Amino acid sequence: MGAAMGIFDTDAKRQKLLDKKRQWAEEGRLLTGKTGIRGRDRLPPGQHEVKNWPILDLGVQPNIDRMKWKLTIDGLVENPVTWDWLEFFSQPQVTWVSDIHCVTAWSRYDNEWMGVSAAHILSVVRPLAAARYLMFHSQDSYTTNLTLKQFSDEDVLLAHSWQGELLPREHGGPVRAIVPQFYFWKSAKWIKRIEFIAEDKLGYWENRGYHNTGDPWKEERYDR
Repeated sequence: MGAAMGIFDTDAKRQKLLDKKRQWAEEGRLLTGKTGIRGRDRLPPGQHEVKNWPILDLGVQPNIDRMKWKLTIDGLVENPVTWDWLEFFSQPQVTWVSDIHCVTAWSRYDNEWMGVSAAHILSVVRPLAAARYLMFHSQDSYTTNLTLKQFSDEDVLLAHSWQGELLPREHGGPVRAIVPQFYFWKSAKWIKRIEFIAEDKLGYWENRGYHNTGDPWKEERYDR
Protein backbone atom coordinates (compact mmCIF):
# COMPACT_ATOMS: atom_id res chain seq x y z
CA MET A 1 0.00 0.00 0.00
CA GLY A 2 2.81 2.40 0.95
CA ALA A 3 4.65 1.83 -2.32
CA ALA A 4 1.46 2.30 -4.32
CA MET A 5 0.71 5.55 -2.53
CA GLY A 6 4.25 6.73 -3.24
CA ILE A 7 3.84 6.11 -6.96
CA PHE A 8 0.48 7.88 -6.91
CA ASP A 9 1.97 10.89 -5.12
CA THR A 10 4.82 11.07 -7.63
CA ASP A 11 2.45 10.86 -10.60
CA ALA A 12 0.22 13.54 -9.10
CA LYS A 13 3.20 15.83 -8.47
CA ARG A 14 4.47 15.34 -12.01
CA GLN A 15 1.04 16.07 -13.50
CA LYS A 16 0.67 19.22 -11.40
CA LEU A 17 4.09 20.43 -12.56
CA LEU A 18 3.28 19.58 -16.16
CA ASP A 19 -0.04 21.45 -16.03
CA LYS A 20 1.67 24.51 -14.56
CA LYS A 21 4.45 24.55 -17.15
CA ARG A 22 1.98 24.12 -20.00
CA GLN A 23 0.00 27.06 -18.67
CA TRP A 24 3.18 29.13 -18.47
CA ALA A 25 3.96 28.29 -22.10
CA GLU A 26 0.42 29.15 -23.25
CA GLU A 27 0.48 32.47 -21.36
CA GLY A 28 4.06 33.30 -22.31
CA ARG A 29 4.83 33.80 -18.64
CA LEU A 30 8.12 35.56 -17.83
CA LEU A 31 8.58 36.81 -21.39
CA THR A 32 9.79 40.41 -21.58
CA GLY A 33 10.08 40.76 -25.36
CA LYS A 34 13.65 41.96 -24.95
CA THR A 35 16.80 40.58 -26.57
CA GLY A 36 20.22 40.41 -25.00
CA ILE A 37 23.62 39.99 -26.58
CA ARG A 38 25.60 36.89 -25.71
CA GLY A 39 29.08 37.89 -24.61
CA ARG A 40 28.03 41.43 -23.68
CA ASP A 41 25.10 40.88 -21.33
CA ARG A 42 25.88 38.50 -18.52
CA LEU A 43 22.26 38.33 -17.35
CA PRO A 44 19.83 37.33 -20.14
CA PRO A 45 16.47 39.14 -20.48
CA GLY A 46 13.92 38.37 -17.77
CA GLN A 47 16.42 36.63 -15.49
CA HIS A 48 17.43 37.44 -11.91
CA GLU A 49 20.53 36.29 -10.07
CA VAL A 50 20.27 33.81 -7.20
CA LYS A 51 22.96 32.69 -4.76
CA ASN A 52 21.41 29.30 -3.99
CA TRP A 53 20.84 26.49 -6.47
CA PRO A 54 17.11 25.71 -6.78
CA ILE A 55 16.13 22.06 -7.14
CA LEU A 56 13.84 21.26 -10.07
CA ASP A 57 12.84 17.82 -11.33
CA LEU A 58 9.84 15.79 -12.51
CA GLY A 59 9.00 14.51 -9.04
CA VAL A 60 11.54 11.67 -9.11
CA GLN A 61 15.17 11.79 -7.98
CA PRO A 62 16.78 8.49 -8.98
CA ASN A 63 19.05 7.03 -6.35
CA ILE A 64 21.93 5.67 -8.44
CA ASP A 65 24.88 3.77 -6.99
CA ARG A 66 27.95 5.27 -8.63
CA MET A 67 29.60 1.86 -8.84
CA LYS A 68 26.61 0.58 -10.83
CA TRP A 69 26.15 3.66 -13.03
CA LYS A 70 26.83 3.32 -16.77
CA LEU A 71 26.79 5.74 -19.67
CA THR A 72 26.13 4.57 -23.23
CA ILE A 73 27.01 6.82 -26.18
CA ASP A 74 25.70 5.41 -29.43
CA GLY A 75 23.55 5.98 -32.49
CA LEU A 76 25.19 7.42 -35.59
CA VAL A 77 28.79 7.13 -34.42
CA GLU A 78 31.82 5.16 -35.61
CA ASN A 79 32.80 4.03 -32.13
CA PRO A 80 29.90 3.52 -29.69
CA VAL A 81 31.02 3.20 -26.07
CA THR A 82 29.63 2.27 -22.70
CA TRP A 83 31.54 3.62 -19.73
CA ASP A 84 31.13 2.66 -16.11
CA TRP A 85 32.05 5.07 -13.31
CA LEU A 86 35.75 4.14 -13.26
CA GLU A 87 36.05 4.25 -17.05
CA PHE A 88 34.35 7.66 -17.08
CA PHE A 89 36.89 8.90 -14.54
CA SER A 90 39.73 7.48 -16.61
CA GLN A 91 38.87 9.89 -19.45
CA PRO A 92 40.65 13.27 -19.53
CA GLN A 93 39.08 15.51 -16.90
CA VAL A 94 38.39 19.22 -17.34
CA THR A 95 37.33 22.00 -14.99
CA TRP A 96 35.11 24.76 -16.32
CA VAL A 97 33.43 27.76 -14.69
CA SER A 98 30.14 28.92 -16.19
CA ASP A 99 26.87 30.66 -15.42
CA ILE A 100 23.58 28.78 -15.63
CA HIS A 101 20.18 30.16 -16.63
CA CYS A 102 16.90 28.42 -15.81
CA VAL A 103 13.75 29.00 -17.87
CA THR A 104 11.95 29.76 -14.59
CA ALA A 105 13.92 33.03 -14.57
CA TRP A 106 16.78 32.42 -12.14
CA SER A 107 20.46 32.55 -13.04
CA ARG A 108 23.43 31.46 -10.94
CA TYR A 109 26.91 32.79 -11.64
CA ASP A 110 30.36 31.18 -11.44
CA ASN A 111 29.60 27.49 -11.12
CA GLU A 112 32.73 25.34 -11.16
CA TRP A 113 32.21 22.01 -12.88
CA MET A 114 34.50 19.03 -13.28
CA GLY A 115 33.92 16.23 -15.74
CA VAL A 116 34.48 15.04 -19.30
CA SER A 117 34.24 17.58 -22.11
CA ALA A 118 31.97 17.23 -25.09
CA ALA A 119 35.03 17.77 -27.26
CA HIS A 120 36.63 14.63 -25.83
CA ILE A 121 33.43 12.63 -26.22
CA LEU A 122 33.20 13.64 -29.87
CA SER A 123 36.83 12.67 -30.45
CA VAL A 124 36.19 9.21 -28.99
CA VAL A 125 32.88 8.25 -30.61
CA ARG A 126 33.42 10.11 -33.92
CA PRO A 127 29.90 11.01 -35.12
CA LEU A 128 29.05 9.97 -38.66
CA ALA A 129 28.40 12.62 -41.31
CA ALA A 130 24.65 11.95 -41.02
CA ALA A 131 24.62 12.77 -37.29
CA ARG A 132 23.30 16.32 -36.95
CA TYR A 133 21.46 16.04 -33.63
CA LEU A 134 21.61 14.15 -30.37
CA MET A 135 19.28 13.18 -27.56
CA PHE A 136 20.08 12.97 -23.86
CA HIS A 137 18.31 10.12 -22.06
CA SER A 138 18.04 10.24 -18.27
CA GLN A 139 17.38 7.68 -15.54
CA ASP A 140 14.01 9.33 -14.73
CA SER A 141 12.83 8.92 -18.38
CA TYR A 142 13.57 12.60 -19.13
CA THR A 143 14.90 13.47 -22.57
CA THR A 144 16.12 16.64 -24.23
CA ASN A 145 17.52 17.30 -27.68
CA LEU A 146 20.46 19.33 -28.98
CA THR A 147 21.98 20.06 -32.33
CA LEU A 148 25.47 18.71 -32.82
CA LYS A 149 26.60 22.34 -33.02
CA GLN A 150 25.15 23.10 -29.57
CA PHE A 151 26.85 20.06 -28.08
CA SER A 152 30.14 21.09 -29.69
CA ASP A 153 30.41 24.38 -27.74
CA GLU A 154 33.72 24.49 -25.89
CA ASP A 155 32.10 24.82 -22.44
CA VAL A 156 29.82 21.77 -22.74
CA LEU A 157 30.69 18.80 -20.53
CA LEU A 158 29.30 15.88 -18.60
CA ALA A 159 29.88 16.89 -14.99
CA HIS A 160 30.36 14.68 -11.96
CA SER A 161 31.37 17.48 -9.58
CA TRP A 162 30.27 21.01 -8.69
CA GLN A 163 32.28 23.47 -6.58
CA GLY A 164 34.81 20.74 -5.79
CA GLU A 165 32.30 18.17 -4.49
CA LEU A 166 30.61 15.23 -6.19
CA LEU A 167 27.21 16.17 -7.59
CA PRO A 168 24.48 15.27 -5.10
CA ARG A 169 21.50 13.19 -6.15
CA GLU A 170 19.09 16.14 -6.19
CA HIS A 171 21.24 18.03 -8.71
CA GLY A 172 21.67 15.14 -11.12
CA GLY A 173 24.45 13.01 -9.67
CA PRO A 174 26.27 10.84 -10.48
CA VAL A 175 26.59 12.64 -13.85
CA ARG A 176 24.64 15.38 -15.58
CA ALA A 177 25.05 17.38 -18.76
CA ILE A 178 26.13 21.02 -18.59
CA VAL A 179 25.19 23.09 -21.65
CA PRO A 180 25.56 26.60 -20.21
CA GLN A 181 24.82 28.68 -23.31
CA PHE A 182 21.19 27.48 -23.30
CA TYR A 183 18.39 27.31 -20.77
CA PHE A 184 19.17 24.76 -18.11
CA TRP A 185 16.48 22.23 -19.07
CA LYS A 186 18.90 21.34 -21.88
CA SER A 187 21.44 20.25 -19.22
CA ALA A 188 19.83 16.90 -18.45
CA LYS A 189 20.30 15.31 -15.04
CA TRP A 190 21.04 11.63 -14.28
CA ILE A 191 22.43 10.96 -17.75
CA LYS A 192 22.45 7.32 -18.87
CA ARG A 193 22.64 7.60 -22.67
CA ILE A 194 23.62 10.03 -25.42
CA GLU A 195 22.12 9.06 -28.77
CA PHE A 196 23.39 10.64 -31.99
CA ILE A 197 20.63 10.94 -34.62
CA ALA A 198 20.10 12.26 -38.15
CA GLU A 199 16.71 13.94 -37.71
CA ASP A 200 15.68 16.20 -34.86
CA LYS A 201 13.34 14.75 -32.21
CA LEU A 202 11.64 16.77 -29.51
CA GLY A 203 12.49 15.98 -25.91
CA TYR A 204 10.29 16.00 -22.81
CA TRP A 205 9.76 19.76 -22.40
CA GLU A 206 10.14 20.52 -26.10
CA ASN A 207 7.08 18.31 -26.62
CA ARG A 208 5.21 20.31 -23.99
CA GLY A 209 5.50 23.87 -25.22
CA TYR A 210 9.13 24.78 -24.59
CA HIS A 211 11.28 26.24 -27.37
CA ASN A 212 13.30 23.73 -29.36
CA THR A 213 16.54 25.74 -29.09
CA GLY A 214 16.30 27.56 -25.76
CA ASP A 215 18.70 30.49 -26.22
CA PRO A 216 18.40 32.68 -23.07
CA TRP A 217 19.66 35.85 -24.79
CA LYS A 218 16.92 35.54 -27.41
CA GLU A 219 14.46 34.65 -24.63
CA GLU A 220 13.53 31.40 -26.34
CA ARG A 221 11.51 30.08 -23.42
CA TYR A 222 8.51 28.75 -25.30
CA ASP A 223 7.51 27.59 -28.76
CA ARG A 224 5.37 30.59 -29.72
